[in-house]
Amino acid sequence: MGRFDRHGKRTMPALNTSSLPDLIFTLLFFFMIVTTMREVTLKVEFRVPQITELEKLEKKSLVTVIYVGRPAEAYRKRLGNETRIQLNDAFASPEDIPDYIAGERSRLSESDRPLMQISLKVDQDTRMGIVTDIKEALRKVHALNINYSAQKRE
Repeated sequence: MGRFDRHGKRTMPALNTSSLPDLIFTLLFFFMIVTTMREVTLKVEFRVPQITELEKLEKKSLVTVIYVGRPAEAYRKRLGNETRIQLNDAFASPEDIPDYIAGERSRLSESDRPLMQISLKVDQDTRMGIVTDIKEALRKVHALNINYSAQKRE
């Protein structure tokens, strides 16, 4: 029978870190999948109208959004309370819309350009005059596929 040596120094075995890179990459992929990036910093406030019939958009990469509403609190001192148009991260006027649409079309592939949609996210208290001006500017550049963003009435 063997004897156990009690006088020898015991050392802790080294920690096995061979699976650590797998865990790190798994967490990295998880956060990459579930994280959404905000494309535009909103500079206008808007409450979308409520409706009873909604239709979900199929291909959101073909949608270009135009925001219309009162300036956010941070911009109200400088711009006042008047309704403003926001294209990407900048305030704009209806005259700026044709150039904006041309730029958005150019980033799409040739086959997707006819399928491009313009989504108007308009505050429910906005007067129709500014919306009409936007629609006129869109008509000039033949951007006729327009939809209005809304939320379902409960």
